[in-house]
Amino acid sequence: MTESSAGRGGFSPAYLDRVGSSFTDFLAATTPELLPGRRPVPQLPVGDLTPHGTTIAAVTYDGGVLMGGDRRATMGNLISSRDIEKVYPADAWSVIGIAGAAGIAIEMVKLYQVELEHYEKIEGLTLSLDGKANRLAQMIRGNLGAALQGLAVVPLFAGYDLDAAPGTSPGRIFSYDVTGGNYEERGYATVGSGSLFARNSLKKTWRAGLGRDAATRGLVEALYDAADDDSATGGPDPVRRLYPIVYRVDAEGAVRLPDDEVAAVAATIVDERAAAEGQG
Repeated sequence: MTESSAGRGGFSPAYLDRVGSSFTDFLAATTPELLPGRRPVPQLPVGDLTPHGTTIAAVTYDGGVLMGGDRRATMGNLISSRDIEKVYPADAWSVIGIAGAAGIAIEMVKLYQVELEHYEKIEGLTLSLDGKANRLAQMIRGNLGAALQGLAVVPLFAGYDLDAAPGTSPGRIFSYDVTGGNYEERGYATVGSGSLFARNSLKKTWRAGLGRDAATRGLVEALYDAADDDSATGGPDPVRRLYPIVYRVDAEGAVRLPDDEVAAVAATIVDERAAAEGQG
């Protein structure tokens, strides 16, 4: 093997030639089989044979955005996991929540995290929030073949816009469909099997200029309402100490709320609902 064919230091030219700042494109050129959407899937529906995660909700507030998800994953009519994590930091200024085929979704999140980090190292700057949303749309589009076989991944993306114009909200939310369609949402958004119930809950509690504490309460309550009507969404579980995972993204970056703080909010909601039932 000559140096020209092996590249400098034994590396192939693909590892040494800069053709772009996308790590996903790099994988597509060198080892495409590592991309989730490039792997062969059975030519029949297999959705009920794999764990699925739901429900994710996001809400903007005065100064940032919140995203939370319940902890349940289902496989058909079975609960496959009670403590799955569905919300992750994408980078220092954004978060991503997963709904759909859990295994592929988690793998996509990890690839997306590397994608953003790779861009920052190559270009020496952080990708804009719109750019991050578009990169995620491309990855979802690459999974379309698996989605048509029942292994769909439909995430929710939110972040703090460092380039937000004065007087505009820096917290922004983006939703997607299985074809990679990218849609910016106003105020709040939900995804997953319990999304209808969570969205209807947020519709009653969200308003422009909402404070952070009120937004946290509304988000946790929306997930509670989803669990109340959707069997695939898990509610607060004080026995196992399992509560929704909630991330806050503001001028300080992406921060996960402590479990005790979320538990306290959930306990207040449960106590109020119990008192209301007693008065009925």
